[in-house]
Amino acid sequence: MRYQITGKQIDIGEALQTHVKDNLAEVFDKYAGRPTDALIVFSRDAHEYVCESTVHLSTGLTAQAKAHATEIYASFDSCSEKMEKQLRRYKRRLKDHHKDRTTPVELFQGSSYILAASDEPEEVEPESLQPMIIAEMEAPIPTLSVGEAVMQMELAGAPVLVFRNEKQAAGVNIVYRRDDGNIGWIDPNK
Repeated sequence: MRYQITGKQIDIGEALQTHVKDNLAEVFDKYAGRPTDALIVFSRDAHEYVCESTVHLSTGLTAQAKAHATEIYASFDSCSEKMEKQLRRYKRRLKDHHKDRTTPVELFQGSSYILAASDEPEEVEPESLQPMIIAEMEAPIPTLSVGEAVMQMELAGAPVLVFRNEKQAAGVNIVYRRDDGNIGWIDPNK
């Protein structure tokens, strides 16, 4: 497993790195099984330390957690507890419902665009109706079942997940968190 432990404008000592590796290894042995890499970033936010962690599992799922505390070790411990809670919550679902998945999730690339916001007042007519694109990136689109897609969205803490439904040959599906707290599923093939 690869660990990438970094600090944004703060120094990360060997003792903290060892603490992070030991703690995460214990959590992964207990709940995750086969993580491939972990990214842990420490930063400052006023008087608090912030710890953000992202862990990629060999099944293609990604778990993310973020925590704040006044001490750097406490921020990591809180973040680790959140990660452990997520993995514990979904361990049974991963084990029971997806036993037949022996290979990692298949990914294909899609384009992701960030559009510029208008600085002009709304009363001024724009020169053209084409929005200005300020960033173009590659975004992985996994091939998952609907249940796995919902689980991946919740693990990542994302409001929306675009995926290819493994039950259908073509097209993309979308799962999203609705305002009423339920999960919505858009399947354009039906």
